[in-house]
Amino acid sequence: PHFLFNTLNSAIALVRAEPAKAEAILEDLSDLFRHALVEQGESATLGEEILLARRYLDIEQVRFGERLRVRWLLDARADGARLPPLLLQPLVENAVKHGIEPSPTGGRVRVATELRGSRVVVTITNTLPAAPVADSAARGHGIALANVRDRLRLLHDVQCDFSAGPQGPQNSRHYQVRISLPARP
Repeated sequence: PHFLFNTLNSAIALVRAEPAKAEAILEDLSDLFRHALVEQGESATLGEEILLARRYLDIEQVRFGERLRVRWLLDARADGARLPPLLLQPLVENAVKHGIEPSPTGGRVRVATELRGSRVVVTITNTLPAAPVADSAARGHGIALANVRDRLRLLHDVQCDFSAGPQGPQNSRHYQVRISLPARP
């Protein structure tokens, strides 16, 4: 619900000053919800999931402006890998919520895909705020990560690897989610 309200407020703020940008936000939001509300099959392609993640981050880009810097490193050869539907969006949402939003200077989100032999590796990396977040709600409880892990295991069983956690030295820490799965079902 917070994402919906934030998106609508961003669009409202742009209606008079930048109507084309407001329209683009609402179209992205419409596409996200259309996809979320359609009966989902048991899997989607990585390429489809990347498109949804892009729409989500485009919306957040309007909200955060220069505070959110996104980098895409995508290997088109990985696009056919199968994932549970709506798997990447909560991961990029977590990156924004826990990495960008609490930092006064913002930060970076990087989404990378790579075909490595018979495996596809997906990484979502975000910078972390310089000061630790004290609020436990802002830190999160790991529910989305557990959900993603469980859904991946249901689709790929033991053929899937999932890890998530902080990386790097204390002064330049970042958070990384890494998924490794079969390139072909």
